[in-house]
Amino acid sequence: MPIVDKKRLLSKVALAALCVGALVFMGAAAPRASAATLSRSVDVNGTPAAVWTTIGPFCSIKDWHPVVATCTEDGQTPPVRTLVTKDGKTTFVEMQTARSDTKYIYSYNFISSPFPVTHYAAQIEVSAKSAGVSTVTWTGSYIPDPGKEQEAFEALRGVYETGLSAIKGKFAK
Repeated sequence: MPIVDKKRLLSKVALAALCVGALVFMGAAAPRASAATLSRSVDVNGTPAAVWTTIGPFCSIKDWHPVVATCTEDGQTPPVRTLVTKDGKTTFVEMQTARSDTKYIYSYNFISSPFPVTHYAAQIEVSAKSAGVSTVTWTGSYIPDPGKEQEAFEALRGVYETGLSAIKGKFAK
């Protein structure tokens, strides 16, 4: 390779390295959304197995969450459910990502939702608290859209607390 071609090649490589370095620096300086978590629990009368029978099936959310009117599963593995609210105006599409019917737990994430979040992943778990009493815990992690942190938190908190309150009501003695 002639010396002129080597110099031109080295110049292009140096320019490319400088551009990559600038992009990395700009990315490091850009504001990043912070991950957030939310967890809510409720104690209910019933063994974990009894509670799980009611809330464990992936589409049973339509039977216990007062805001959800319909739930349809796609029949695939892993299952994807589509939830429609009672007013018919809001739809969520969620994919189950893990499940254990012996540990009374399932995890899922949003494929689409109206909430101002990305990377949403959640888990519902039932555990024994004492004889005949179980704890239902709903936990989620997400990245709120910039400037929508409070709106995201309030929306998810409302879903969790409304759902858990309804579960408690189903098991009231």
